[in-house]
Amino acid sequence: MPVLPASRVDHARLGPELVRWLWVVALASVGFRAWLAAVLPMTGDEALFYWWARFPDYGYYDHPPMVAWWIMGTRAMFGDAAWAIRLPMLVLPLGVGAAIWWAWAPVDRTRAAWAVLLYWLMPINWLNALMTTDSPLILFAAWSVAALMRAERQSASGRMAWGAYAFSGVAIGLAFLSKYFAVLLGLAYLVYFAGWGRARWRGLVLLVLCGVPAAIVNLMWNLDHCWTNIMFNVFNRNEDADFGWDKPLGYLLTLVYLVTPVWLWYAWRARAALRESLRGQVLLACVALVPLALFALMSGRKVIGLHWLLAFLPFVTVLLTWRLPADRLAGVRRGLAVFLGLHLAIVVALSQTSLTQWQHFKHYKRIVEAVRAPELVQQVAAPGVVLMGHAYSAASIYGYAAGQHVPVFGLGSVHARQDDLVVDYSRFDGRTIRVLRTSAPAPGEYEPYFHAVRTWQVVQDGQPFHVVEGQGFRFDVYRQQVLNEVNRRYYAFPAWLPVRGCVFCERLCGAARCAP
Repeated sequence: MPVLPASRVDHARLGPELVRWLWVVALASVGFRAWLAAVLPMTGDEALFYWWARFPDYGYYDHPPMVAWWIMGTRAMFGDAAWAIRLPMLVLPLGVGAAIWWAWAPVDRTRAAWAVLLYWLMPINWLNALMTTDSPLILFAAWSVAALMRAERQSASGRMAWGAYAFSGVAIGLAFLSKYFAVLLGLAYLVYFAGWGRARWRGLVLLVLCGVPAAIVNLMWNLDHCWTNIMFNVFNRNEDADFGWDKPLGYLLTLVYLVTPVWLWYAWRARAALRESLRGQVLLACVALVPLALFALMSGRKVIGLHWLLAFLPFVTVLLTWRLPADRLAGVRRGLAVFLGLHLAIVVALSQTSLTQWQHFKHYKRIVEAVRAPELVQQVAAPGVVLMGHAYSAASIYGYAAGQHVPVFGLGSVHARQDDLVVDYSRFDGRTIRVLRTSAPAPGEYEPYFHAVRTWQVVQDGQPFHVVEGQGFRFDVYRQQVLNEVNRRYYAFPAWLPVRGCVFCERLCGAARCAP
């Protein structure tokens, strides 16, 4: 069978040593992630997604809504603590491990258990306690592939597994509502069915039909919200993309680190068996390697972030585990345990340092901003004064610390522009605004927008921060000089795209589309 042949079908009970390793690694990793979730300060991305959840919607400026929906659920149950927002990350690798087991245990229980264990031993699964858009993508992608594996294995024997195909489609739809990288998994499916699964094309049709509702949800949100998802992901974020040899090199090094040098060493030693596995396990090879190949093509012009690859790491792990000679799996386990131990030792050592020991670090101000956000806000906030930030990441952190949304003053960046959709700056007309910044403002930068401006510094843990106070906000000037420029840069969506609504443009010019 081209879908997933096993070198030996094994339905025997797992050995006690392997079972002990599974239990110890599962419990220890959950405990370590729980500790990280409790002690790490809120990061800018997480604070941004937290504010997404505070403004419930079925889509957001940068990405589809799934991460916000997850945070809504954990907030409803456990409140606003950082560990509560990160709660899904504590158990996420367990959910992926369950998908691996469900898909491959019917073929070979021992190999499936090894795949779960070796995936859990990868350092990234211990260190990744942060809530991001990749979090739900990782889980739903794993379950979509697992369901398709079971569907193909059953259908190849002559009986179509309609339920499993439908489940795979629903799961990839939920992955798409998490992050657009689910499209890469869909392309891997198309490559497989075009080359090797044509006889079961009806299963692919059902899978697609079950995933389409998620795409429709995304389409309808874009239709009602200025096409910001499409504009950002297809156009705006790629305007500065240009070729550089450092980008593919960086991607290669990222891939080596993520898969780990341990796995790569053993894979090289068993390269003949792995070449055979690529021919014998076509679907698994497609979902593991097609997305990585597409990232390689992108890497010539884009920096490929480590987190971009996480959704496809489980499939690489299973592919390597399945064809590596059985007598070498214990060696991989020992090597990964040592590699993991080095990471844990470094993290524990870093946790024993004080904040002031990082004063000479290049990004010390960002560390202070995250760790001391409540103290910073307390120094700057005042009754009747509107607190704002200079950048979206910082403003999200300040807002989380203050317990109220903190807008951004000025143009902001191409990323994370949810403020465009939720903030009506006209309601601040005539108000006093204080902008908290990590850098000094340029001379005359704020004077056009206020009747009077004064600046000063506050110091937190040895790091100066800059405060700009503007009295008597002039909204008309701000609309002309800032919001019109925002419209020109980020809302000039193609004229052929239909639009039903655009809250930013409706505030700016009273229509769903404003002239640039």
